[in-house]
Amino acid sequence: MKWTLLTSPVEHEDDIVTVRQRVRRLAERLGFEVQDQTRIATAVSEIARNAYGYAGGGRVEYGLDQEGGGQSLVIRISDKGPGIAELDAILEGRYRSSTGLGIGITGSRRLMDRFEIETVVGQGTIVTFGKRLPSGVETFTGPRLAKLAEAVARARTEEPLVALREQNRELMQSLAELAERQDEAERLNRELAETNRGVVALHSELEAQAAQLRQAGASLESQVAARTAELAEANARLLAEAVERERTEEALRQAQKLEAVGQLTGGVAHDFNNLLTVIKSSTDLLKRPDLAPERRERYVAAISDTVDRAAKLTGQLLAFARRQSLKPEVFAACDSVRALSDMMGTLTGSRIRIVTDLPDATCFVHADQSQFDTALVNMAVNARDAMEGEGQLTIRVWGVERMPPIRGQAAVDGPYVAVSISDTGVGIPEDRLERIFEPFFTTKGVGQGTGLGLSQVFGFAKQSGGEVTVASEPGHGATFTMYLPRVPEVERATDSEPEPLVDGHGTCVLVVEDNVEVGTFAVQTLTDLGYVPVLANSAEAALAELARDADRFDVVFSDVVMPGMNGLDLARRIREEHHDLPVLLASGYSHVMAQNGTYGFELLHKPYSVEELSRLLRKVATWQRRKRILGL
Repeated sequence: MKWTLLTSPVEHEDDIVTVRQRVRRLAERLGFEVQDQTRIATAVSEIARNAYGYAGGGRVEYGLDQEGGGQSLVIRISDKGPGIAELDAILEGRYRSSTGLGIGITGSRRLMDRFEIETVVGQGTIVTFGKRLPSGVETFTGPRLAKLAEAVARARTEEPLVALREQNRELMQSLAELAERQDEAERLNRELAETNRGVVALHSELEAQAAQLRQAGASLESQVAARTAELAEANARLLAEAVERERTEEALRQAQKLEAVGQLTGGVAHDFNNLLTVIKSSTDLLKRPDLAPERRERYVAAISDTVDRAAKLTGQLLAFARRQSLKPEVFAACDSVRALSDMMGTLTGSRIRIVTDLPDATCFVHADQSQFDTALVNMAVNARDAMEGEGQLTIRVWGVERMPPIRGQAAVDGPYVAVSISDTGVGIPEDRLERIFEPFFTTKGVGQGTGLGLSQVFGFAKQSGGEVTVASEPGHGATFTMYLPRVPEVERATDSEPEPLVDGHGTCVLVVEDNVEVGTFAVQTLTDLGYVPVLANSAEAALAELARDADRFDVVFSDVVMPGMNGLDLARRIREEHHDLPVLLASGYSHVMAQNGTYGFELLHKPYSVEELSRLLRKVATWQRRKRILGL
């Protein structure tokens, strides 16, 4: 035996059951089929029974051996009993014993691939037998061997089916006793053949034994059927619980998202009011007839810059609040932190100073970017509340080569990206650190928080292959650090220079817009650019225009979100009925397109500039104009 896994003593009769269960579990872990597991367990229990019955006890060793290019399960059972004087006769099948000596040896020998016996009269016996591991089983070496030995040693001897196996063992024992009694009956028959006394009584006894055996078999079958039904019912319950758990986890993620979005709402509304104030004031001043040209240009530039800032703010908010399942992607953690830090000022208030410490090298991670943003906002909200509206919030990003030990787990080699948020608040008491990431655990008053924020951070970090930890000292603030797996840098597209305004040269555009103000403005803009626009206030009206004369239009310019048929469905309908007519879509946000994509149509994001509208219209209408000129 090359590798000894563990040993078991055989000192009591119960130890026979223990070694049988243990070797069966070991055979199962080594990949043997159920039938071979039973054979191995039977052989071990028979030899162990002999050691207990004839030697007063012994020891069982389990291990693995390397032989012939493969591995074998090897069991060695040794005792210090009187030895086996009739070993050769037993192995040749010539020995008969009224006590059963030899039956276990010959039976076990037939069940195993290898069977060896060493015995010395008056000193004891060593029985070594083994069975080759099934083909296809991975070789057990090094840590796998240690893990296997530990698992078998720690395994409980009481399993759900122990009672059933014990009844089966008792049944086998009854069969052995019945065979012994049958031998005794045959001997009595030979001795009492002349007088025939006691034959009737013996026959009645044997019939009773057979009836008991049949009754025991029927009882065993009914117990197996009942246990099978119980297992099927348990499996059905587990499946239902898994489905319910998945549904609950999805609801929890949405609740976490809604809480984070709600925290942002007040700050975003404040920012929008500021932006609207700039626009309103600038437009009022532009109405003055005596306004100098340079001041007029300054106010127009202020309106344009303010619109760009508002567009950036809405884009960040929509990207943050989008509802979707986890979709991991590669993105730069520093860029996300940098973009969110602009919004965090509205979230934390003017009395909290936000400091960012970002590395020169970009740190890329593979995770869901929306959930990453949500986690940052949740940690910032927690820090804000801990500082009671005044202090300093520090956001730091850096790379580490290994993740430190966290909550009793060993350190894990990286590389990782660490993102931390520190505050100068009151800190967290030590007795609450263990529960800080539990769902619905909160130290705030009723109506001031659901306790979902930090649990979202914990769940996101775990699902992304990372971790989150907290360090705090009462009175000196707290630091939450999130570790995410770092990935190699990906190539990012660079922004191209904007094209100058291009005259429409009489290109006919079908404008589809349900909002009167936006539609009128689009028509005026296109007219100023040299296009010939035709306005339709719905998708149905646009289809009617195309049905009357589709050839006069070079391009369709449609909004996406409209009552009735939306712009995306309209574009697909036009593609089916007028496949040569290009379509340009415009939208500030559309859940339809966020879920299903653009289906190959060009998309113009609102709010858009005149330059962007000119460039995309020229792009999509060029081919149709060329066809019209060539008369195709």
